Amino acid sequence: MKRLYYLTGTLNSVSQISEDLHHTGVTDWHIHVLSKNEAGLYHRHIHSANLFQQNDVIHSGELGAILGGILGLVTAFILHHLLPFISEPVPPLVLLMVAGVMTLFGAWSGGLAGAMRDNYKIAQFHDDIEQGKHLIMVDVHKPQEQQVRQQLRQYHPEALLAAIGSSWILPFNRRFWFSPKRL
Repeated sequence: MKRLYYLTGTLNSVSQISEDLHHTGVTDWHIHVLSKNEAGLYHRHIHSANLFQQNDVIHSGELGAILGGILGLVTAFILHHLLPFISEPVPPLVLLMVAGVMTLFGAWSGGLAGAMRDNYKIAQFHDDIEQGKHLIMVDVHKPQEQQVRQQLRQYHPEALLAAIGSSWILPFNRRFWFSPKRL
């Protein structure tokens, strides 16, 4: 799925865009809004962005797991190849546990660090949101994308298409390392 990022200035615009997207076939589960005015979103029955979309827990946790796994494998390699010269060889199960524990520790510490940061995909919109704008994230399937973009361009010129990215956080995808391209 693709994620379209739109910026708009008013909650009335967000509400109208949400209704129009529903008529296009986009469900509430595929529309998320990040705004400083959470109460306004709640009263208009608009889905606000969840904590995983606001904070960088998943992305940073995955990065931490990758780094922890690499460090765990290096540590296990060192234990396996250097310790036999000093003492008894380390059993393979212990080496596997060392690598696993370091991977889990990396994921945990990365997730904690990410909980304190903006999501890497929306960090570029931080200043806009602080100024009172609303970020609408619309997840669409490829066949729907042009229809949604055309509808918003035609009926909601106040909504600026700010970026296009993926709705997935995949660590082995090249886009994992970069935020969505701002238009």
